[in-house]
Amino acid sequence: MKGALIAMAVVVAVAAGYFLFARRGAHDDPSTSSGVRPPASSVQRAVAIAPPGQRAEPGAPFEKATFSSGCFWCTESDFDKVAGVVSTTSGYTGGHVSNPTYNQVSAGGTGHAESVEVMFDPSVVTFEQLLDVYWHNVDPFSSRGQFCDFGEQYRPVIWVHTPAQRAAAEASKQRMQMIFDRPVVVGIEDAGPFYPAEEYHQDFHTKSAVRYNYYRWGCGRDARLSDIWKSVARSY
Repeated sequence: MKGALIAMAVVVAVAAGYFLFARRGAHDDPSTSSGVRPPASSVQRAVAIAPPGQRAEPGAPFEKATFSSGCFWCTESDFDKVAGVVSTTSGYTGGHVSNPTYNQVSAGGTGHAESVEVMFDPSVVTFEQLLDVYWHNVDPFSSRGQFCDFGEQYRPVIWVHTPAQRAAAEASKQRMQMIFDRPVVVGIEDAGPFYPAEEYHQDFHTKSAVRYNYYRWGCGRDARLSDIWKSVARSY
């Protein structure tokens, strides 16, 4: 009996160690690993899922949106699936330190939040539709972090670039508050300097897919999103 308990403890410790490595060791430039991918079902409310390789035509009048919803690996992955999104860039914004590094931001104290800058073609997808995608991929009740990540660097924020974006964001937040009986605490703030994250963070969900999926699964992101929305009657 004692031997079985020890063996079980070893398995749990190894699994926990791998999960922590998947996220907290991110500043060590990772290479793509191989192995069995855990379940990673998504509750994303993507307005339109882009077929592989679909992007807007070059030269189109693109617009910019910036979102924070916890781990930028996940936020980038969520928006990469939306038709009309031309590019996504993981980075840091909202802080008081110029050109911060991942180590500085993840340690806290710089004021930055992990964020994703989204360039999109408004003739294909509107800012309002991107807001809809955002709300279905964020925990709207947690202001001090998201899912398994806590601290100001993981706070949820919609960063607005124009008065029109602010009006749309505030209206969408009001709609969310009408849906839920708990306070919606996502911030809406003016966009400031955006600093792209280190290259190995960009497109992490594709470059290090197994490690990314283990992190997302272990963090309980999709399970929490399912729990938030399961009782909400959808009108779309």
